[in-house]
Amino acid sequence: MKIKSLQLIVIILIAGLIGYYVGTNNVKVSWKNFKPSASVINKEAPASLSNADFSIFWNVWGKLETNYYDKTKLDPQKMLNGAIEGLTASLGDPYTMYLPPVQNTNFKDGLAGQFSGIGAELGTKEKQIIVIAPLASSPAERAGLKAGDFILKVDGESTLDWTLPFTVSKIRGPKGTSVTLSILHKDSSKPLDVKIIRDTITVKSVTGWIKQIKEIESISNKSLKDHENDKVAYIKLSQFGDSTNNDWTAIVNDISLKMQTDKAIKGLIIDLRNNPGGYLADAVYISSEFLKQGTPVALEENSQGQRHTLPVKRKGLMYDAQIVVLINKGSASASEIVSGALRDNKVNGKSRAILVGETTFGKGTIQQADDLGNGAGLHTTIAKWLTPNGIWVNGAGLKPDMEVKLDEKDLSRDSQLEKAVLELLE
Repeated sequence: MKIKSLQLIVIILIAGLIGYYVGTNNVKVSWKNFKPSASVINKEAPASLSNADFSIFWNVWGKLETNYYDKTKLDPQKMLNGAIEGLTASLGDPYTMYLPPVQNTNFKDGLAGQFSGIGAELGTKEKQIIVIAPLASSPAERAGLKAGDFILKVDGESTLDWTLPFTVSKIRGPKGTSVTLSILHKDSSKPLDVKIIRDTITVKSVTGWIKQIKEIESISNKSLKDHENDKVAYIKLSQFGDSTNNDWTAIVNDISLKMQTDKAIKGLIIDLRNNPGGYLADAVYISSEFLKQGTPVALEENSQGQRHTLPVKRKGLMYDAQIVVLINKGSASASEIVSGALRDNKVNGKSRAILVGETTFGKGTIQQADDLGNGAGLHTTIAKWLTPNGIWVNGAGLKPDMEVKLDEKDLSRDSQLEKAVLELLE
């Protein structure tokens, strides 16, 4: 009886050693050659990687699992997400990014027009996080954040080399909670800590009105006294998101009808200030309101340097209206496409619109968004866009025809809007 028990124990030990040997050798072969096996779930390596040696990657992974002192930190999904984020970050393009589920949801919520946070569109510059534009009446705007501000820290953590999605995930949070940002204003040498209470941010992408000159509170009536009974139309675009086209159509139909019947309306002001952009198709749609079918809105240039035109494909309502476009350093991407299209295209030798304000942000690339499953997403820069005249605004921005800066000492007066009104009255 004892001999049989001993034999059984020996057999079990031998079987265990053989299983361990075979298992570890199979894993090592799989790691070295990165050939999908039972341990690699739901993913075949691309054909282009057939000869790639992933041994260092898997060697590091294995050593972390074996040697790292705090095993609770070894979350395989987080480690995989970090590896993919590093893969996209290696390109040095802030707009090509991997979005884990939470960050991908945050991005989509922003385009849908409602989320919980501080209400500021962010970008990157010189490997630092920068405020492209605070949203109107948002906690960020009330706290004094301005376009061009650098965000150096979030709750005491340095943002150097942070990705945009990661930064957004750190700044957003439940309504009523707070986040402290270390802000460096453009004309300051000393950072300022700003505590901001998060709130529900609802972004209505399009608003508009028609007013008599004397009813516009934010402009000085002194220089417009002889025109106080004249009227101007005004449309503000906050972003190019999920509801933009429908919101635009509803407002522009009403304003267009009134402009046809009321001769006191001298023209239309399109306000793209602090508009961070959004969908390329929306930029073409909005531009099509003012440019005839077939007119180029922008040029798209692929990785081989081949260009094709993005033209107007629908009939608009305002081919003859006088237009002034307001821009500033918070105007980016789709905002710049619309501005460039209306500036470059001419009717009777004159630009379709006059640009008033400040030089725009300068984002001249196009991204493709792909859902990867399980809530994750990938944004990939697939092309450049250029204005109809072939100008690439990336990094440089669009310069206005008439540069006008706001008076920081008198924020109740909108000198840019005032200049736009004057241009319509001339």
